[in-house]
Amino acid sequence: MKKENLRDNMTNLELVLNMLAEATTTEISKENNPKTFADNKRIALKGAKIAGDTRK
Repeated sequence: MKKENLRDNMTNLELVLNMLAEATTTEISKENNPKTFADNKRIALKGAKIAGDTRK
């Protein structure tokens, strides 16, 4: 993959789960208004966990 977008090589399920993780992380971030990198990292991990749990 030189100039291709990573999303061009994802399955529909991978795209949906990625969108879920992004949307969830955005909503959690809006609610918590993180101030530091550590806060943002914690919120990103929460969003990823929700998508991961959904996949399982």
